[in-house]
Amino acid sequence: MVALATPPTVVIVGFVVVPALVIAVRTVGAGAIGEALGSRRVLSIAWFTVWQAVLTTVVTLAVGMVPAYVLARRRFRGRTLIRTLVVVPFMLPTVVTGAAFLALLPDSARGTWWAVIVAHSYVNLAVVVRVVGSAWETLPHDLTASARTLGASPWNVARHVVAPLLAPATVAAGAIVFLFAATSFGIVQLLGDGSTTTIEAEVARRALRYGDVGGAVVLSVAQLLVLGSVAVATSRRQRRSAHTLRGDARPRPARRGIPRVRALSIAAVTAILVAGPLVMLCAASFRNAGGWTSRAWTSWGSGSIRPGISLGVDPWSAIRASVVTAVVATSIATVVGVLAALAVTEMRRGGQWLDTGIMLPLGISGVTVGLGMLVTFAVPPFDWRGQWWLVPVGHALIGLPFVVRVALPRIRSIQPDQRSAALLLGASPTRAWWETTVRRVTPALGPAVALAAAASLGEFGATTLLSRSGSDTLPLAIAGLLSRPGDLPRSQGFALAAVLMGVTAVLVSLAEGRADARHR
Repeated sequence: MVALATPPTVVIVGFVVVPALVIAVRTVGAGAIGEALGSRRVLSIAWFTVWQAVLTTVVTLAVGMVPAYVLARRRFRGRTLIRTLVVVPFMLPTVVTGAAFLALLPDSARGTWWAVIVAHSYVNLAVVVRVVGSAWETLPHDLTASARTLGASPWNVARHVVAPLLAPATVAAGAIVFLFAATSFGIVQLLGDGSTTTIEAEVARRALRYGDVGGAVVLSVAQLLVLGSVAVATSRRQRRSAHTLRGDARPRPARRGIPRVRALSIAAVTAILVAGPLVMLCAASFRNAGGWTSRAWTSWGSGSIRPGISLGVDPWSAIRASVVTAVVATSIATVVGVLAALAVTEMRRGGQWLDTGIMLPLGISGVTVGLGMLVTFAVPPFDWRGQWWLVPVGHALIGLPFVVRVALPRIRSIQPDQRSAALLLGASPTRAWWETTVRRVTPALGPAVALAAAASLGEFGATTLLSRSGSDTLPLAIAGLLSRPGDLPRSQGFALAAVLMGVTAVLVSLAEGRADARHR
């Protein structure tokens, strides 16, 4: 079993743990702590990061509670479709979401705080609907019915019965929304400006634009410590207030008349709010100042606006780079992830540590992962800054947790006596392990591969730091085109974002479809 655990351990230690320790040591000895944390600009950015994350959390919870209730407690035609549609923005690359709101909002909204908060709330709506909705689905109907029978008003039922029981899920959803909004990068890069930027974006700006790696490291570590403390505190609060209820909690059909109209109206409004920005994104790729045109789609091979004036971004090159990177990253993530899942289930000691280490890339932001690799592998004997495989490895680290989380339940469902039976029938230990374990994991690889590929195609934070000129992936090409003046580059940016949106949606749909097929 040590052989199984060695590759994932080497990957996690070598490309996550060691870089994290390196940037921590660089912070302590760099002498940049006071300069970075005492800067007025940094304090202003930190303040904006916190208050926009808090406001985003409040707005998302307020908006998401209504569809969460309807989708959890009421059954109607199209309910499953709406539940799936709500999750789409959360699974899309953040650069696609940013592009969608650039297409939806007027040009004057770019750089405003409210545009950033609206986009963050849009992305995180699925968190509230799924997390709080899942808790709402467990509340027995007779609890609220008993309170109403005893004379409680709907407001008192919601305040004194429902709200306390939903508190753990609400805290969990709020913490997730806060963490995602505080570490936002792609959306802020496209919708924000110098006064509406987050610590995450400032880390990338210092490291790339000004070469201030020491200051970037300080901010990255400070952000990691603060957000880690928030995550730990909310996790403890959730565990203390957890509860278990019994009773009939199945969704009930919406009653005819006003209740049914109300439920269907809320579902319809939710669908329009979710689909609206995505539809506008596709429409923007066919529109410029002169009207409707398909030039953004038909001029990909030219690479120029007019003779002698280049776009500076080749869409086909970006697509090829993304495909190659995704294939390599997905292959690495799949192989290492399956080995890690097998090792976690086979190892009595160390399995929990390995499982925790695999999840680290999800807890650490993409920019921090990229910065750690950039700092660690920038000096001899590991000067790998110019190596083409560094970006796929960074993507593989982010896709690795998805593979493990998909494969692990499948492996744990295998009964130990199946291997014993194979051994009794004369199979060698290796053959018994292969037939009863490895072959059973294979059907789970489809969803795992799809999710890892989707994570690679949409990765923006780590790629911004690790990518080199001439190897821009789709998210970088989209951001580059949308930041250029002129109608054609902007339309091509929207077109590439639409392509990335479509590919990601297909991959996620394949993953969910294969998962549903296995559960039938």
